[in-house]
Amino acid sequence: MTEPLRWTLADGREQLYFSLPGHTPAPVGDRRPLPPRGNQQSELRFDRQTGQWVVIAALRQDRTYLPAADQCPLCPGPTGETSEVPAPDYDVVVFENRFPGLSGGGEFTLPDTAGAEFLSAPGHGRCEVICFSSDHTGAFSQLPLPHARLVVSAWRHRTTDLLSRNGIEQVFCFENRGEAIGVTLNHPHGQIYGYPYLTPRTEQMLRVAGEHRARNGTNLFADLLARERADSVRVVAQTDSFTAFVPFAARWPVEVHIYPNRFAHSLLDLDDSELDEFTEIYRDVLQRFDRMYPTELPYISALHQYRDSERQREGYFHVELMSVRRSENKLKYLAGSESAMDAFISDVTPESVAQRLREV
Repeated sequence: MTEPLRWTLADGREQLYFSLPGHTPAPVGDRRPLPPRGNQQSELRFDRQTGQWVVIAALRQDRTYLPAADQCPLCPGPTGETSEVPAPDYDVVVFENRFPGLSGGGEFTLPDTAGAEFLSAPGHGRCEVICFSSDHTGAFSQLPLPHARLVVSAWRHRTTDLLSRNGIEQVFCFENRGEAIGVTLNHPHGQIYGYPYLTPRTEQMLRVAGEHRARNGTNLFADLLARERADSVRVVAQTDSFTAFVPFAARWPVEVHIYPNRFAHSLLDLDDSELDEFTEIYRDVLQRFDRMYPTELPYISALHQYRDSERQREGYFHVELMSVRRSENKLKYLAGSESAMDAFISDVTPESVAQRLREV
């Protein structure tokens, strides 16, 4: 992949255009009267009850919320006066979020959490938006394979860049699709976060994986993958290099994990042929999601990536796809047990969901 074209928006935010062969991006000047970004940085506050960092980002209250299609800020804006993407067209574009939960550059060290006092820190990090296509009515599942592969290349590029930055501990690429999930813009897009700390779920999985290594001398994720492949009853799709399956203890009504069949920490560890296969199976699973019901399935797509470091060495790259829809016209709400106790109760069996996804 060639390097993206770099551009600058009216308020100084960085923008990158990733393009298919033969398509040269032609952005124009961003002429919107945007206010300067100023000092509205978010704040990290440490929750001593849970040992977790919480991001307080009040500036996000004013972000754009479900605009009409003709006012979508992610559609091309050829005049440079209406859109976050001041260009007549584009393939894939990435830019800094105008309403970020995390922002700022320069030197940063997360403060020591020892003690009992209230503890806070600047909301250091990076939040980016990635638009998968200029087509407002499209979806990742509908992208031609070369275009979908370009999105994967953009994810890989941004992961490399953000991991190299000071104070970034973890890079998280994800997509929220559907108003039932909570999207505020319907244009097909995802987000990329650079966190200054390990997120709670990542930290928990690494802790459990470390305990498994101490007991058994093997990698937890590799062992689970081998068992799922051997059982096969929950496998949804396979290629030579990847396996997609509904996990044995799935928490969501629809949940699929995609793993490379060999160990890798992140997209950075996969070669070109593996990235091609990853694109194929990822799109295949999303197309199966689309065929489950007459209307589109709302979902979250989460890429779990890890640094090649001592602290994260047990982390095994994988994607977790999940949906709150438990039937054609019913949603799974995270109510008391799930939200208050983090104790999930599933209304469907993982085996039945896997069978349904294999057959659609």
